[in-house]
Amino acid sequence: MIVTMDNTAPQPWVKNYQPGVPAEIELPTESLSKMFERSVAEAGELPATEFFGRRVSYRELGDQVARAAEGLRKLGVRAGDRVALILPNCPQHVVAFYAVLRLGAVVVEHNPLYTSRELRHQFEDHQARVVIAWDKAVAAVREFPQDVQLDQVISVNLLEAFPTIKRIALNLPVKKLRETKASLSAAAPGTIPFRDLLKSARLDPNHPLPSVGDLAVIQYTSGTTGAPKGAMLTHYNLYSNALQGEAWMEGAKEREEILYAILPMFHAFGMTLYLTFGIKKQGLLVLFPKFDPELILEAMKKSPATVYCAVPPIYERTAMAAKEAGVSLRSAKYCISGAMNLPDHVVELWESVSGGLLVEGYGMTESSPVALGNPFHLTRRNGTIGVPFPSTLMKVVELDDPSVEVDQGEPGELLLKGPQVFSGYWNNPEETAKTLTHDGWLRTGDVVTVDTDGFTTIVDRAKELIITGGFNVAPTEVETVLRGHPDVRDAAVFGKSLERGGEMVVAAVELEPGVELDEAALREHCRAQLAGYKVPKRIVAVQDLPRSLLGKILRKQIREEVTPKL
Repeated sequence: MIVTMDNTAPQPWVKNYQPGVPAEIELPTESLSKMFERSVAEAGELPATEFFGRRVSYRELGDQVARAAEGLRKLGVRAGDRVALILPNCPQHVVAFYAVLRLGAVVVEHNPLYTSRELRHQFEDHQARVVIAWDKAVAAVREFPQDVQLDQVISVNLLEAFPTIKRIALNLPVKKLRETKASLSAAAPGTIPFRDLLKSARLDPNHPLPSVGDLAVIQYTSGTTGAPKGAMLTHYNLYSNALQGEAWMEGAKEREEILYAILPMFHAFGMTLYLTFGIKKQGLLVLFPKFDPELILEAMKKSPATVYCAVPPIYERTAMAAKEAGVSLRSAKYCISGAMNLPDHVVELWESVSGGLLVEGYGMTESSPVALGNPFHLTRRNGTIGVPFPSTLMKVVELDDPSVEVDQGEPGELLLKGPQVFSGYWNNPEETAKTLTHDGWLRTGDVVTVDTDGFTTIVDRAKELIITGGFNVAPTEVETVLRGHPDVRDAAVFGKSLERGGEMVVAAVELEPGVELDEAALREHCRAQLAGYKVPKRIVAVQDLPRSLLGKILRKQIREEVTPKL
């Protein structure tokens, strides 16, 4: 089935859009940097960010971005250079993001919980020479081998963004406060403090702005084939998706919305939702370095969220905590769930305590990321990922031949086209060719069915990625680490579906002769080299892993054999 868009034949799904949502958006002609400058000028003294109660106005934010950009320029950052960010959600993240873009340079986002091994592979690929890192992530950078050359490491102390009284309180001789301080900050000798960038003069306002077609961000993803690759997202891609989101959230008002930044901004969903859409709407970004229901409910009393986007487990925990504490969530009007399937019981629970509909959407890093969503309207259909966003096309094709469309209602691979679709993978033309067709369609790797109204349901994944806590885990990466343990001859990693949504990482291992399984030791081995969410929750020993005639491990078969025993 192929769906095309023109002015004479409106798509069948448009009639299910929330009233006022257009079929097509007006596409951007300027960069995110220009958009940011406009928001700063128009919002002025209104609050832009809030972090543990401390607010920063748009005027202050603009000043900090101009000073940080000048500081980076003096360190040698030029247009086209890659600058690595290794930061949790914090005000410095917003400043660093727009300071890098202002110079025409390229932001490369990284997970601050990644191990040195995980980060090293990405740095070897993008070759950024300047790093802006959370001080607790600096140690991982310092462990890079000598062939990963860095010119400057700029360290960010989260406590410097705290309100003064809270920063002072963390120095009191109280065990819980000391533990909190240790979890948020660490010594980072030999680095340039981020605060020193902010002491720079302001960047010359006549410094050339980037163009709308320039590369803005390299976002690493496991993509559709497993190995992490750098998706290249232009100002045009990211700005387009922000405008599509703005159209979708019909009724959201400029300078009035309060967005809770719970999703990490190093993730494509969080980046677009807060750093582009949120700034475009001139809203208040309430920033959380990690999900903490207690902190969220405390923030609700001062700055009640109107936009609350998350993954299903966060919705469930937030709603249950709010009920228990007697805190109202009625301000939350715009609530989108993504990254994993949204169970009906979570929808019912959240809508019983909030002020709006909870709808499921769909996207991937390669589409900046959002491509489909359920309408904020009674036409939404729970259990589906919704319909294409404005200015987005889709088609469903045979799994082994993307040039052949399947019949209406039949399962096939979902392909996407739109202004938010990326331009390819950094330094990886082979994978780009596998993921983008010659005429620009993005192969998602997801198997779907589409009804006559365009509502789309995921029925399987052609790719073998595991989705846990909203993050992608590439089985091959975990398997490689397991094979590095002397007790393991071979390994197969897969996801086990959980009742409450998402998956659990499971590993089946072939052990060396005479070795008994030590599950705890293997997990500890993985933990030393992988982010925590990638570490298998269960490891089981098997006699022989099933393989194809070519010797390839058959993950689907081992999953079917092992899952019933878990």
